[in-house]
Amino acid sequence: MGDVCDTSLKADWRDAPNFEERRNDLIPSLLIMHYTGMESTQAALDILCSPESNVSCHYLVDEHGTITQMVMEQHRAWHAGRAHWAGKNDINSCSIGIEIANEGHVLELQPFPDQQIEAVMALSKDILKRHDILAQNVIGHSDIAPARKKDPGEKFPWNRLHENGIGHFVEPEPIGDDLGYGIGDTNKEIAKMQHLLVQYGYQINENGHFDETSDFVVRAFQRHFRPLKIDGRLDHSTIMTLNKLIATLP
Repeated sequence: MGDVCDTSLKADWRDAPNFEERRNDLIPSLLIMHYTGMESTQAALDILCSPESNVSCHYLVDEHGTITQMVMEQHRAWHAGRAHWAGKNDINSCSIGIEIANEGHVLELQPFPDQQIEAVMALSKDILKRHDILAQNVIGHSDIAPARKKDPGEKFPWNRLHENGIGHFVEPEPIGDDLGYGIGDTNKEIAKMQHLLVQYGYQINENGHFDETSDFVVRAFQRHFRPLKIDGRLDHSTIMTLNKLIATLP
């Protein structure tokens, strides 16, 4: 039960068998938000705690704000998969993962209930007190694996977390009517933006060519920082939002 958990918050404990020691003496420097993408919290818990699933996570927060810990923070949970952030490739060894119960994009992404987000924020603050995690390293699964993942999705309130001292966010630049750059375009402005995306933490080639990888990364960026329009286009709104983020890095 809660007395064996890392968190001082009220929490349940359920053993997940899929974990190991963190590799290469790495310690948690990333906090990663996921959604479960399943029809129920129970189904998600069953998968996360099944030895055959080859997945696990440190925490799960259900729709009512109930917190369950499954892997101790000192251990390497299997939640990130093939991923990259800020030069790091073994994301599982340097991160703590929070699964948030939500069916996700399988049907239509649903808003996250207030009580759930309140619990996520309380848990995040509790984790951040124990680990030296930079604001820009509180990120989503889609940020570290943009070609594979969309979670926690465009309805996750990153702005609300930031207002409560969690993560990095700026007010997105208003969306205009310019088309911006897309797949097949090549120029120096694209190269500059690719460089800034790498500077922020994303994995992308800095060659000035807007390829499929660039499209995935820009969509991930928009999903996190400019969620009103996710089209993969490097338009003025996206460019200015990225510039503001870089300028306000803590």
